[in-house]
Amino acid sequence: METRSNHVLVGAVVLILLGVLALFTVWIARLGSTEAKEYDIFFRQSVDGLARGSAVTFSGVPSGQVKQIALWANDPQFVRVRISVNHDTPILLGTTASISGVGFTGVSQVSLDGARKGAPPIACPETPVADKCPYGVPVIPTKQGGLGAILNSAPQLLERLSTLTERLTGLLTDRNQASIAGILENTNRLTDALADRGPEIAATLAQTRVAIQQAGNAAEQIGALAATTNGVLANDIQPTIRNLNGAIAAAQQSAETLNGAINDARPGLQTFSRQTIPEANRLVRDLRTTAAALSSVAEKVDQQGASSLIGQQKLPDYKGK
Repeated sequence: METRSNHVLVGAVVLILLGVLALFTVWIARLGSTEAKEYDIFFRQSVDGLARGSAVTFSGVPSGQVKQIALWANDPQFVRVRISVNHDTPILLGTTASISGVGFTGVSQVSLDGARKGAPPIACPETPVADKCPYGVPVIPTKQGGLGAILNSAPQLLERLSTLTERLTGLLTDRNQASIAGILENTNRLTDALADRGPEIAATLAQTRVAIQQAGNAAEQIGALAATTNGVLANDIQPTIRNLNGAIAAAQQSAETLNGAINDARPGLQTFSRQTIPEANRLVRDLRTTAAALSSVAEKVDQQGASSLIGQQKLPDYKGK
């Protein structure tokens, strides 16, 4: 009886300890769950390599794990991945999620990055919105990672490779191969011709180099001539221009003096034109009259003699009727 009672006591103690351990484990699990934060990610790509318990990293730092993977009922093109991250992980606005491979093992993980400093954390709005928190937890936007981009572009890549292969096949026909062979043969001939004329080409290049050098010397001489011309203009032409300016100034002064003299003589000229010229005109008329009278006297003397000037003029005989 005592042995049996001891076994019952030991069993009871063991059961109590197991119950306490279970309660402690549940408490720890609840404590950890309260510190973790959950988010949903909707991937529009294959999630090969992801599974429940796959790692979640933030900028390469392990920060949580995948809790659930399922197709989104509203749109089967999307795969909903529920993740749980540590409470101190900065899931801020600007954070994006992608799927990245881990080495060559075929295992994938969820990578988070892109948080902006000072941005608010990603959270559900106060007013329920279907596309923001469809399952009651915040949604982290996605971006295509290297693996996702390769998987998504694989069909287009294969199609382009197929098209390129077909075009190469059409290009490399017998006719085109013959044309390419002819082009290569002509290229070989041209190369041989250039090789044969190598000395001539070298001589031409040497002459070209000499011509360029001569052109440079000519340019230097033209520069020197231009400098000399500038010196001549500065030393000879400028004094001449100054003398010419002086002569022009003297001529202008003389013209001003002549204008003054004309202005001073203008009253006398007016008097001369008003009084002297009319008197001269009368004198000329009197001289003309006198000349006519003298001409008449001379003609009379010539016809009748000098006595005609002294004697009385003979009257004509009167005859009565």
